[in-house]
Amino acid sequence: MIAWDDFRLVRAIAQSGSLAGAAEMLSVNHSTVFRRLGALEEQLGTRLFERSRAGYAVTPTGEEMVRLAERMAEDVVAVERRITGRDLRPSGELRITTNDILLTHMLTPILASFRTAFPEIRLDVAVSNQSLNLSKRDADIAIRASNHPGDTLVGRRIANIAWAVYGRPDMLGSIRLEPGDLRRHHWIGFSEGLGGIKPAKWLRERVGEDQLVYRVNTVLGLAEAAAAGIGLAVLPCFIGAGIPGLARLMPPDTEMEAGLWLLTHPDIRSTARVRSFMEHAGRELARLRPVIEGRESTMPQILPAIAAAAPHRSDAPVSPSQD
Repeated sequence: MIAWDDFRLVRAIAQSGSLAGAAEMLSVNHSTVFRRLGALEEQLGTRLFERSRAGYAVTPTGEEMVRLAERMAEDVVAVERRITGRDLRPSGELRITTNDILLTHMLTPILASFRTAFPEIRLDVAVSNQSLNLSKRDADIAIRASNHPGDTLVGRRIANIAWAVYGRPDMLGSIRLEPGDLRRHHWIGFSEGLGGIKPAKWLRERVGEDQLVYRVNTVLGLAEAAAAGIGLAVLPCFIGAGIPGLARLMPPDTEMEAGLWLLTHPDIRSTARVRSFMEHAGRELARLRPVIEGRESTMPQILPAIAAAAPHRSDAPVSPSQD
């Protein structure tokens, strides 16, 4: 017999892609997750995940357990609602903050599918490249690109945002760029407001100030300038994958990585609308992890797939928080 906790374990590892992420979601330590997964795989006589440096990828057997775990979780919540007689229907206003590049190139289809699944929740999206204060209720949920998301918040790291060199192939005559060639080309750099981020430091160290022929203070502007042929640029891989005419000219460099975080304040994490969004957005962002981390070079058309998978009833049960 496979215990319900084992299904929850497999589901958490699949959603987070790592043992550490699953441990955080289940509120246990890393060694407990490692031990329980090993015991379960030994009991079943098969691997549920393929291990690699990129994380834990679900095997076909693991996928079957994850699908069953999702159905079981929905059934458990439905029974709890009937027994307690409580109305768990998420409703009201939810204020979300994120930056312009995440909203434009990644989040809008996810927000659209969330509205389809939970039509009684009204979304108020605050676009800002500065971190709004969740403790002061400037926003309920933050989706941030950061290596230091804040100790007072709760949530999880969805993925590592990979950066790589992009440009128009016709500028090089090929789609290969060697490390020794960097200073031979014109580059697009960051204006003063973004001078402290890791990609800006990477450019200063490997390209030099003299080769930065164009500067801009938004990553969106950086991508547009590269597509226009002004020069080469370092871009998040999920953006470079979605800009027509751009090609990745070098592999992602881990020195430029930043974390992608889904965060809220502990005082409101258990409210129905926050819990619903954290689970929905976390699940759909996890599906994009291969592109976000630069392991795949094509951004999928996610809206139809998400919308088809989303529940269409406003009284759909709210699953327990997994953030």
